[in-house]
Amino acid sequence: MDRLLARLERRFGRFAIPNLIAYVVGGMALVWALAFVRPYVVERMMLDMDAVRRGEVWRLFTFLFIPSTTSPIWILFNLYFTWWVGSSLEQHWGAFKFNVYYLVGVLGTICAAVVAGPQSNTYLDWSLLLAFAALFPESTVLLFIVPVRVKWLGLALAVYLAYLGMKGDWSTRAAILAAVGNYFLFFSGHWWDRWKGRSLAVRQKARREQSRPSGTSFGQRECAICGAREADGVDIRVCSCEKCGGQSRALCLEHARNH
Repeated sequence: MDRLLARLERRFGRFAIPNLIAYVVGGMALVWALAFVRPYVVERMMLDMDAVRRGEVWRLFTFLFIPSTTSPIWILFNLYFTWWVGSSLEQHWGAFKFNVYYLVGVLGTICAAVVAGPQSNTYLDWSLLLAFAALFPESTVLLFIVPVRVKWLGLALAVYLAYLGMKGDWSTRAAILAAVGNYFLFFSGHWWDRWKGRSLAVRQKARREQSRPSGTSFGQRECAICGAREADGVDIRVCSCEKCGGQSRALCLEHARNH
């Protein structure tokens, strides 16, 4: 995926929109304020493919600016959090890769509207949080004045999405998969590499444990010939040469060289 993105960036990188999330958040703030004067405006912005077929093509992008809440308090938190997550992803990836990630999510949401009916930008925004949690798991946010690591928010969101997928119908499942498809596309390799790295670490640890003499823990080994102890500062090595019969024996450095 990274190689493909690198090639695409060399050809189309000049078309990337810097600070894309700032425009999205600004549009949300504008729509939130406009909804108090004209409450019907949000309904006219929903991604409804039947309305699009009737000529209301603006719905293909205006759904991106629908705020998730009408509460004056929560809208500030939502806008700031969305901007923080999106700008952090763009700073880490660069404008082009972030644009592609967001665009794939947009296309997925449009596909969901075709299959599952009218859609908003909810799942798309959640896919940003999933990406952020994967890249910055140790970052901390204040949740009701309680500091919470972002990785736990990402895990809770993943569980909730799985719950919605199990309890909902096939239309809901299609909507979730289509809207967060960008996450699976971008991070399948990330998690595969993490799994391989952890598996390698486990195998290396197992080999180190097997190389130690049985019944003797590190720091308590002693030379099988002279009895010198590692606890006394003696350099103890593990030998399994032919002279030792292929069995692992703890030997001091002198006897490891000459035995």
